[in-house]
Amino acid sequence: MGYAALPWVDTHCHLDAAEFEADRDAVVQRARDVSVQQIVLPAVAPENFGAVRALAHRHGLCYALGLHPLYVRGDPQPALQRLGEALRQWRGDARLVAVGEIGLDFFVPGLERGVQEEAFAAQLALAREHALPVLLHSRRAVDRLLMHLKRAGVRGGIAHAFNGSAQQARACLDLGLRLGFGGAMTHERALQIRRLAAELPADALVLETDAPDIPPQWLYRRAAEREAGGAIGARNEPAELPRIADTLAALRGWSAAETAAMTVANARAALPRLAALLDAGAAA
Repeated sequence: MGYAALPWVDTHCHLDAAEFEADRDAVVQRARDVSVQQIVLPAVAPENFGAVRALAHRHGLCYALGLHPLYVRGDPQPALQRLGEALRQWRGDARLVAVGEIGLDFFVPGLERGVQEEAFAAQLALAREHALPVLLHSRRAVDRLLMHLKRAGVRGGIAHAFNGSAQQARACLDLGLRLGFGGAMTHERALQIRRLAAELPADALVLETDAPDIPPQWLYRRAAEREAGGAIGARNEPAELPRIADTLAALRGWSAAETAAMTVANARAALPRLAALLDAGAAA
């Protein structure tokens, strides 16, 4: 479909993950080779704030700072303090495009909901203070997440790996959010996700990989190999984004060019500093 001639944006990739340690530069180059123009690198804990920022500057990418709900345990105040300090220290950094990855996870057992909500509310306040959009994680918690967003008065950003109902999707859109679709959409049994991708307003959709996680269907092993044991999927990476986009194009009846244009426009609208970086790159 001539992917190399089309621009793409991966709105969610954990390039700092250990899975990329051996070939991180090659991973970025493969993405460039298929015209992935920008990649958003969200942090998940204070320990990787510096790493994601350094990677963004090294490769001409962009990043977000936040506390992922899976990393919020015990007293969240020290981590929140470090987040506030980092946002203040780097507030003038054009590559800092959002507060994220933040949110709520009521799926993983053993996590304290009250602590999660305390940390989430505090991070929304920081996003409002610094006039930044948010990158949101939500599993079995969309309604509660929406309540906090409304209470905090934060508008704009991306609901990453969205897997809620059509009604919840509309509520997210009413708050100025875009919805992230990635590898899960390529699995034929993901009926709800595929239905949303096909039927939501065109300006609701952005593309993501969540690499190295959520590999698309073609990276999963065959059934016989899964039954034999071992990992069920290969490592995902940003270079898979154009093929993921092909699934969205098929679901929507769009051309590849229409898919690239719409999803990039939506990413620009969701993350204004990303738009500025893309414009600066085009002018260079």
